Amino acid sequence: MIKALLISLSLAILAGCSSSQTNYSATSTGIREQGNASFYADKYHGRLTASGEKFDQQAMTAAHKQLPFNSKVKVTNTANNRSVVVRVNDRGPFIRGRIIDLTKHAFEQLAEPSSGVINVTVKVLEVDRQGRVRLSIKE
Repeated sequence: MIKALLISLSLAILAGCSSSQTNYSATSTGIREQGNASFYADKYHGRLTASGEKFDQQAMTAAHKQLPFNSKVKVTNTANNRSVVVRVNDRGPFIRGRIIDLTKHAFEQLAEPSSGVINVTVKVLEVDRQGRVRLSIKE
């Protein structure tokens, strides 16, 4: 009895020490973030991403620190309201204030590459079992 109580108490203490970062799951839809977006340098073209696939500067993919691989997100440039849908296949960015790294092709749909860094909102899209993308109805 005392052993079970000590284990329960230890688990409760450990749970209280856990990180407060957002816990994303495959069913996290409608979640929004706002921050800066940038694009990958050309030197990364052809290298392996964290998901194990080759990085393609012409693909519509992105790096995000926490979202599960293959999550689809809508990225909107807050200055001009242009949007793209990209698939997460890498980890990053690792520069303070940046929330997503895009391929150059995806970035060009939002702004001129000479902008370098733009302010965006990122909205997690819903992906059904057949892989079709639908915007979440929940706003």
